[in-house]
Amino acid sequence: MKRIITGFVVFFSLYGLHALSQETIKQKTINASGIAEMEVVPDEIYVQVQLREYDKKGGSKIDIESIKNNFLKAATSIGLGENDISVQGYQGWDGNFWWYKKNKKKNPDMKASITYQVKLSSTKKMDELVQKLDDEATENFFISKVSHSKLQEFKKQLKIQAVKSAKEKAIYLADAINEKAGEALTINEPNEINPFPQPLYNNRMMEAKVAMNGGDEQTPNIDFKKMKLQYEVNVVFALK
Repeated sequence: MKRIITGFVVFFSLYGLHALSQETIKQKTINASGIAEMEVVPDEIYVQVQLREYDKKGGSKIDIESIKNNFLKAATSIGLGENDISVQGYQGWDGNFWWYKKNKKKNPDMKASITYQVKLSSTKKMDELVQKLDDEATENFFISKVSHSKLQEFKKQLKIQAVKSAKEKAIYLADAINEKAGEALTINEPNEINPFPQPLYNNRMMEAKVAMNGGDEQTPNIDFKKMKLQYEVNVVFALK
């Protein structure tokens, strides 16, 4: 009797698995993609400023401490705070003053330099900083990256919009074949397209052009090109 019951249970178990497999195979689905995008003007502009010791015409040298102090005063005068300025690196003494002093004996002409990263809120602020810089001490000045203070919030919004876009597309595609898009079966986190957008700053080029033309034209107030944020997602929906 026990053998008959056991065989009966096995039979129904196999039958149930077969029925489940058939149901899974018959499940009709639709795979739809959704894209969401946004353009924003960056309000976080990171520039790197490299400052270096130099000799005045009279022969005396302007040391790195004086250059650092003058730069920080200039940055403060345009409204920048401590959190907006950070040291990116030293050259010439590697941050160790004793090493610098020791090697100065071997190489008296060695010039120390320091590189700062400065966070600015607009191109106008960047122009203000440029005007304050010591031309002799400034060895390099360039934009390292740009961002936005609400970037993470924007990314969240775009991910949601991309999923909604996929749902909308699934609805009208299913309707084209007299079907209905049902519940979502799989949703992968949206992928960012071109995750490192780099806007362009054109004031420097425009100023150079005006200078070549004799300075008769007024330089237009050209700002950064907008950052383009894009997200794409694939969602699988059931058809019913």
